[in-house]
Amino acid sequence: MPTIGIADTTFARYNMGRAAIDEIQKNVSVKIKRVTVPGIKDLPVAAKKLIEEEGCDIVMALGMPGAKEQDKICAHEASQGIIMAQLMTNTHIIEVFVHENEGKDEKELAFLMDRRTREHALNVIKLLFKPEKLIREAGTGQRQGFEDAGPLRT
Repeated sequence: MPTIGIADTTFARYNMGRAAIDEIQKNVSVKIKRVTVPGIKDLPVAAKKLIEEEGCDIVMALGMPGAKEQDKICAHEASQGIIMAQLMTNTHIIEVFVHENEGKDEKELAFLMDRRTREHALNVIKLLFKPEKLIREAGTGQRQGFEDAGPLRT
């Protein structure tokens, strides 16, 4: 049975880990290993440990960078670390970040954090069980969170 890792943070203002686990469990039967760390810069090592020490086949790295410029820099650094961890382990780590200023208010921000997390959880399932579905979706302008952009019209 495949194992999905969930790494989330206490800095986030929404329980993204719970949303991811709920969506995964609604759709497939897998083992889930979860770890929670303080912030997004802790996610790369948490994800790498889930892969190397807990045997996860794929990991979701869930976090909410703040709205300030320094938070965007931290998010970039965390993204670089996540990419390095993927390359070091040859394993997908699906980064799911929602910046605190992406929503116009707290209600929209909570909606976005839930929806983006759940849509990426479905992507994790596709990567593990039905990669051909991703091939069929290539070039369709899929977006996680808000409405899809759709394909370009030529």
